[in-house]
Amino acid sequence: MNKHVEDQPRSPDHNRLREYTRQERESGMHPAIWALHSRPLMRGSVNRKTAEYLRIARGRTV
Repeated sequence: MNKHVEDQPRSPDHNRLREYTRQERESGMHPAIWALHSRPLMRGSVNRKTAEYLRIARGRTV
């Protein structure tokens, strides 16, 4: 028993999916990603201390 005509894919090479992903990719970044990238970088004193301890442990004093 064969599949119904409506159950068959319209095109064998998925042109619709390829075009959709291309348009999404070329449309730019999602607004949520822009918001995350534009947030200021906040570093606490704890992170700075760890970085300094590691720097000294590696033998760099300057």
